Amino acid sequence: MMNLIDDLRRLVGDRATDSSSERLCYSRDASQVRGLPDYVVRPLNAIEVSEIVRLAGRLGVPVTPRGAGTGLAGGAVPIKGGILLDLSGMDRMLELDLDDLQVQIEPGVIPERLNWALKEHGFFFPPDPGSSAMCTIGGMIANNASGMRCVKYGTTRDHVLDLEVVMADGRVIHTGSRMLKSSAGYDLTRLMVGSEGTLGIITAARLRITPLPRARRLIAASFPTAEAGARAVIEAFSAGIVPSACEILDRTTLMVLSKCNPNLALPMDGDLILFEVDGSEQSTAEEAEQIERACSAAISVRIATGKEEMEEIWAARRLVGAAVSRLDPNLSRVYLGEDVGVPISQIPTLIARVERIAEEAGIPAMKYGHIGDGNLHAALFIDITDEDRWGALERAADRIHLAALDLGGTVSAEHGIGLARARYMERQWGEGLDLMRSIKRAIDPQGILNPGKLGL
Repeated sequence: MMNLIDDLRRLVGDRATDSSSERLCYSRDASQVRGLPDYVVRPLNAIEVSEIVRLAGRLGVPVTPRGAGTGLAGGAVPIKGGILLDLSGMDRMLELDLDDLQVQIEPGVIPERLNWALKEHGFFFPPDPGSSAMCTIGGMIANNASGMRCVKYGTTRDHVLDLEVVMADGRVIHTGSRMLKSSAGYDLTRLMVGSEGTLGIITAARLRITPLPRARRLIAASFPTAEAGARAVIEAFSAGIVPSACEILDRTTLMVLSKCNPNLALPMDGDLILFEVDGSEQSTAEEAEQIERACSAAISVRIATGKEEMEEIWAARRLVGAAVSRLDPNLSRVYLGEDVGVPISQIPTLIARVERIAEEAGIPAMKYGHIGDGNLHAALFIDITDEDRWGALERAADRIHLAALDLGGTVSAEHGIGLARARYMERQWGEGLDLMRSIKRAIDPQGILNPGKLGL
């Protein structure tokens, strides 16, 4: 590997480096996982990616693709060293095809930027992660990310029509087509979505886009307990309502948000459920009334229809990730046990278990997330200078993961597995994990693509 930096520079010039300071900048994401790359390379097109991967394959050097580094599971951390491939510079929007309801973009495009471009044409890309102002579309695809509007519109997977992918041997393939549907052979697109860069490196994506709804209404219902709110969600779904978004903010989360902005237009008298419905003026009015009836156990219910009022409430919801630091200046949030999911009917039980686990561990917890699809985020806080607290935190996070699995759920609903949750893959998938390993070996026999991830 002594001359690899020279070979890389012949391919991409000064966009390849082995500088210690730059390598250190790529040694982590937003998780607790750490790993130092030997080289950092910033390609600008699929040809360069192909040549880099082909070179790495000849030498058996690991390649770890990375977008914006906002991941919470260590998925983009080069735990085996080798080449860190920074794809954030591949950020062109290649084609806007409104007639066929699709766009083609490079993986470094920021989702918020894509939606700004689509809005003026009356369209949007529905997946809406909390990090939409900073993550990349490539990272969203690699982790099958979702967010607040997946209840009605689905996750990232449901909006990907075709991917341009560089394989482990340097070949460039397409996994789909311009068609909105196809039944021709294996679904290679869905195989790549959520594979976290272990099967191929995404260099372009063709995405399905959706017309913006004509009307939206937001129902904010405050409940005496989070479990009571969860039961109202189940009742609303049973009545045939499919909200475009359905979120939970427990009273601890609301208290923290009020510290950030005392003027937030959110009720503070209980645990809050936010329902959003979209469609026509008539349909949203009818659905809002039905949801209000489903919330008979609520302390209060408010229906917002004004655009500014709704945007203020959603802005508060998006603030949660940044606001958590206000809970206690002596404590830090650690991203462990924070992305579990269960069937919707099991949400009340999961919430109760998370509350009990946090209380028994003596760890403050905020509970929020996409309750409409069973995805709960548990924010756990400790004094990170106290070694004993780290042990308590890890045990609590482990209990939360196992609780989700016991309830028929998953250890990750949208943030990915990476290394942080890899040890749960055997328990969640059983012999299915052996099949995943067989697919990995067939596609990447040397194991150079993002090694050490997904429990493979």
